[in-house]
Parts: sequence; C-alpha cells; structure tokens
Amino acid sequence: MKNLNLPDLIQIFTGTLILAVSVVWFIIPYNILSGGVAGIAVALEPLLHLNKMIFANVLVIALLGAGTVVLGKQFFLTTALSSLLYPVFTSLLSRSAYIPQIDPVLASFYGGLLGGVGIGIVMRTGASTGGMDIPPMIIHKLTGMKINTLVMITDGLTVLLGLSLYGIEAVLVGMISVFASSYAIGKVLTFGSATSKSVQIISRDWQKITTEINTTFERGATVFDAIGSYSGEPKKVILVVVSERQYNHLIDTIKSIDPTAFIITTDAADMHGEGFTYGARI
Repeated sequence: MKNLNLPDLIQIFTGTLILAVSVVWFIIPYNILSGGVAGIAVALEPLLHLNKMIFANVLVIALLGAGTVVLGKQFFLTTALSSLLYPVFTSLLSRSAYIPQIDPVLASFYGGLLGGVGIGIVMRTGASTGGMDIPPMIIHKLTGMKINTLVMITDGLTVLLGLSLYGIEAVLVGMISVFASSYAIGKVLTFGSATSKSVQIISRDWQKITTEINTTFERGATVFDAIGSYSGEPKKVILVVVSERQYNHLIDTIKSIDPTAFIITTDAADMHGEGFTYGARI
C-alpha cells in the first residue's frame, strides 16, 4: 500500500464531498434505488421506517468496523478517511434546505454521475470509499468466492428488494443511476491518460510494414511468431500502439503495402513508457 500524501488526502476529501452531495441532493430525496449504502437505505426504509440519511451513515461506519475486523489494518488505512468523512459531509449537507426540484429520472442520472465522479476521484489515490463494497470483500476472504460474483449477487439482492417494495418503475429509474455511476468512475480513472489504438497486423509483408511503422510513424513495434490454425502455416504478427490521429494513416499505409493484411484494432488507454509518456509526438 502506498503512503497517502497531501494531494491524495485532498482528492479523498473532494471525492467524498462530491459523493455526499450526490446522495443528499439526488439519491435520498428522490428515493433512487442506486447502488451503495444510500440505495440500501432507500430500499429498506418502507420496512424499517428509519431516517434514510441516518441509517446510511450508521451503515457506513458499521461496515467499516466489520471490514477492519475481518480484512485487517491495510483495509482500514485505505478506507477509513473516506468512510469517516462521508457521514460528516452528509450530516452537514442535510442541514441545508436546498434540494434541486427536478424530474426523478434526471435526479437518478445526475446523482449517479456525481457519485461516480466522487468515487473515481477517491479510487485514483488507491483508497476506497468502503460502503457496500465491503460485504463482498469480507465474504471473498471467508469463502474464496470471486469478488465480481459476490458484487453481482449483492447488487441483485438490492434490486430484488427494491422491486418488491417499490415496483419495476423505481428499479428501472435506479438502473439509470447505476449505469451513470459506472460510466463516470471509468472516465475519472482514465482521465489524463493517453488514449490510443492497439493494432495487431498479420501480413506476409510484415518487414515492409514494420519498416514503415518505424520510419513514417516513429513508433516501435513488437513482432512475434504465430501459426494459422486452419493452414498450419507459420505467420508473423505485428503489435503496435499509435495515437488516434495516426490510426487512419496507419491503416491506409498497411493496405497500400498488403491489401490482404488481417488487422485487429482495440482501444488502448493509460500507456506508459518511451514514445507515450516521455515526449510523445501524438
């Protein structure tokens, strides 16, 4: 675990505040069945008849305690600050009478978007916001089950609970928040990273193509051996990463050398190393 410095602490502070705003202004007032402790508080309110904000805050602290007991000191150090700041921020924001008067669908979207931004900012430091991520982590340690499977089960149970108490419309509105949050987390985590194209090329003229990549595009490439499963013939596969601005030029160049070349392209992000993070010409 890395040591958190001052910029990291500022990021955790800011991200947790944004997450609290999303909960206080959008999720709780509009009873959005989102993920996380706020969604659980909304789902259980008809059964327990407890103040949703207080219940969510108590749940955060209780989960932090349970996680610390089972998962240990390192978990506590990466989760405690955000988990302790969260109830403070939500309590302070709840004292404000300001609640945006908007359609519940918009509340779900912007609540999820803001929440995702806040979680993403915290995660960029290597820390965690805790909450409903903790039960899957605990069960994983005790049983060895895959975390992604446990997260899916946890989310599924939350959705089923919401469906039984609020109906299908509320669940569908809540899913907007879940998707918006997931999208925002991904964007924040990759913000500032170089976005490029990873290209694999299979061609008989691999030497000419690699020469063009080296000279025209000023890129390095990796060439490795492969065998065609149908023909059984040995082949060469070129792997190269280029900027988005260079991509179309690269494809045109490959086709001019070998119109029959087989090309596979995928998006690539967060490149590091010479040519990308060290004075890249992109």
